[in-house]
Amino acid sequence: MSKETFDPTRYNSSDNEPFANVLQRAINRRNFIKGGTGLAALTMFSGFGLSGCSDDDDDNPSNVSSASLGFESIAGSRTDAITVAAGYSAMVLAPWGTPLNSTAADWRQDGTNTAEDQANSVGMHHDGMHFFPLNGSETDGLLCINHEYIDQNALHPNGATRDSATGLRNDIEEIRKEINAHGVTVVRIQLINGQWEVVKNDVHNKRFTGATEMAISGPVTDNRDLLKTKYSQDGTAVRGTLNNCGNGYTPWGTYLTCEENWPGYFVNTGTQDAAQSRLGIDDEDTRYGWDDLAGDAAEMNDEFARFDITVKGADALSDYRNEANGHGYIVEIDPYNPNSKAVKRTALGRFRHEGCVFGKLTAGEPVVFYSGHDGRFEYIYKFESAAGWDPADANSTDRLATGAKYMDEGTLYVAKFNDDGTGTWIPLNRSTATTTGGTLADTFATEADLILNTPGAADLVGATPMDRPEWCAVDPMTGSAYFTLTNNTRRQEANSANPRIDNSFGHIIRWDEGASATEFSWDIFVFGAPVSADAETNKSGLNEMNQFASPDGLVFDSRGILWVQTDNGADEVTEYTNDQMLAVVPSKLRDSGNKQVAISGDNQDNLRRFFVGPNGCEVTGLAFSPDNKTFFANIQHPGNWPFSADAAEATPAGASVRPRAATVVIRKNDGGEIGV
Repeated sequence: MSKETFDPTRYNSSDNEPFANVLQRAINRRNFIKGGTGLAALTMFSGFGLSGCSDDDDDNPSNVSSASLGFESIAGSRTDAITVAAGYSAMVLAPWGTPLNSTAADWRQDGTNTAEDQANSVGMHHDGMHFFPLNGSETDGLLCINHEYIDQNALHPNGATRDSATGLRNDIEEIRKEINAHGVTVVRIQLINGQWEVVKNDVHNKRFTGATEMAISGPVTDNRDLLKTKYSQDGTAVRGTLNNCGNGYTPWGTYLTCEENWPGYFVNTGTQDAAQSRLGIDDEDTRYGWDDLAGDAAEMNDEFARFDITVKGADALSDYRNEANGHGYIVEIDPYNPNSKAVKRTALGRFRHEGCVFGKLTAGEPVVFYSGHDGRFEYIYKFESAAGWDPADANSTDRLATGAKYMDEGTLYVAKFNDDGTGTWIPLNRSTATTTGGTLADTFATEADLILNTPGAADLVGATPMDRPEWCAVDPMTGSAYFTLTNNTRRQEANSANPRIDNSFGHIIRWDEGASATEFSWDIFVFGAPVSADAETNKSGLNEMNQFASPDGLVFDSRGILWVQTDNGADEVTEYTNDQMLAVVPSKLRDSGNKQVAISGDNQDNLRRFFVGPNGCEVTGLAFSPDNKTFFANIQHPGNWPFSADAAEATPAGASVRPRAATVVIRKNDGGEIGV
C-alpha cells in the first residue's frame, strides 16, 4: 500500500488481544515447547526474537537454496534517479500513459490526453505485477500490472477542476479519465536487440478499469439479492476494480489482482449496516468526488451515481445500495484470453486485500492462498480449497473454470497467534464458536452475509490484530510463508517485537503450516530499524547498508531469493535513503542444528540492498522472466522522474518533468541471472 493512500481510521474496534501482547509473552518466556502434533520445536535467540522452522528442514539439502547473492550491498540514495547494484542496468518500460493500441494518442507532457486515450493506455501508479510467458518464451510474454490509485495533479493539466462556488467536481471528461486510470493493464512485451519493448496493437493488450464489467462468483452469489442494483437487476454483473495494490498468480496461469482501499470510493450518508461501518465506507463524501456528477445530462448508465450507496429508492433495483457489495475481493484475470471477463472470487473473503499468494503445492492436497487486510490492527487470512490439487490443471486451457474449481469452494480461516510460538487458523463459517459464546450463525444469517463482513466475523472469533499486514511470499524451498507487517504508528504499548511507541519501522513474520489445517508455528524473521537506533529497537542488528523501514512488497523468485521492498514511513531512514529493494536467501540461514534462524547481528550481512528508487516514490511490484535474467520492478508516485528511458539518469537540477509511474527493467550487464 502506498504511503499516499488514504486509510486514516482504525476500523477494528474489537478488543481482541493485540499481537504485541502475544509476542511480548513469547519473548519473556525465553524457553518453550511448541504444542500440536507434527509442529517443530522453536528455539529462542535472545536479542532479536524467535526462530523456528518445520521438521522437514533437518538434514534435507533439497530444502536449501543453492543460490548465493553475488552483489555487494549498495549505499542509500536520495536522487531523482534509480540506483542499482554494480554491474546492472535499469531501463524504463511501459510508463503511465503508454498507448496499448492505435486508438490512444501518444502520452502528452502537458496532461491533455483524453479519457478515451487513458482507456486504451497503461494506467497510473503501477503496483503489483506478474510476467506470463507466451509459449514458454523467456523473451516474449504478457505483463499484468496493477494500478493502485491516481494523482490528479499529474493526470490533468492543472489538477482536478471544481466549481468555484460549490467545490464540487464539474468536468465529466476528467472523472472518466480518472476511472480509466485505475485497474489493471495486460500488455505484451518482447526482448528485442537486448531491450524490452511494448508490442503495440497486440491482441492480448487489454485494460480492466474502474468501469469494466466483471463477473462475480462464490458464496456471496448464493444470495443474488445482495448484489442487485439499478444497473444489474439480476445481480450477476459488477462494474470495475479499484485500488488494485498487491497481486498474485495461480498455478493454472491466471493473474490475481487485489482490491485494497476500495471503501473510500463509496459513500453512504444514511444508515450504514455493520459491514459498511466495519470496512470503512465514508459517511460524507467519496475520495475523488466521482459521485458529484450523478444525474448530469451526459452521464451514462449511472456511471457516477453508483458510487453513492445511500438508500434512495423503494428497493435495491432503484438505487445503488448494493454497489459496494461487488467490491473488496480477489479478482481473477486470464491474461491469455483477452475475450474473457475478470471474475471476483468472493470465497477468499471481503476486506482490504493487499496481496494473494498460494502455498506449496502437493498433489491431492488442497490449494492454499494467503492474504492480508492492510490496516492497523487487522488480520491475516488463509483460504483452503475444497478440491485437492491436480497437477494436470497446471496446463489447463479453460483457466477461469479451473479457478472456479479451486477458488469458489473451500474454507476461509483467520490467524490467531499464541504466545508459545504456535498459531491457530480459525475457520470463518457460521458454525464457528465466538469468544462471547454462541456461534457466528448468531450474527450472520447466511454465509454470504459473513463474507460481506469478513473482518467483523474475525473480530468475533478472537483473531490476532496485526500491524498492517501487507504482502505474503512463500519460500519455494521450505514452504515457509513470510508476511510483511509494515508499521503501526498508533501502537501505544512498547513490546519486545516493536519496542517503540508509535512504531514506524515494521517487521516480517514467518510461519510454517502444521499437521492439520488449523495449526501453524511462527517466528519473527527480521525487524526493520534505522542504524541509529539502540539495540532494543534494532533487534536484527541492521547496519547502514541494509537499514530499512516499513517492509511492504515481498516476493520470492524461483531460486529461493527473497526480495523485500519498502514503503518508508520513518524519517530516521528516509533521511538516509529513498524507498528500496533488498535481497536475502532465508533457507540458507541455519543454526548448528540445521534449523532456520532469523536475521540477527551475527548474519545480517546476508540481507543486502540491491536497488533504490527515485525521490518521492514507492518501490513496489516485482516480476521475473522465467530464466531470472530480467526483473521487472515498479516505481509508484515518483516526484520528478523519469527524465529519459535510462531509469538511472537523474533529472537535471532545475528541470521538471510530469511524474510518471513506470515499470523498470533490471538486467545484468553480462546477461546473467539477476542477483547471483
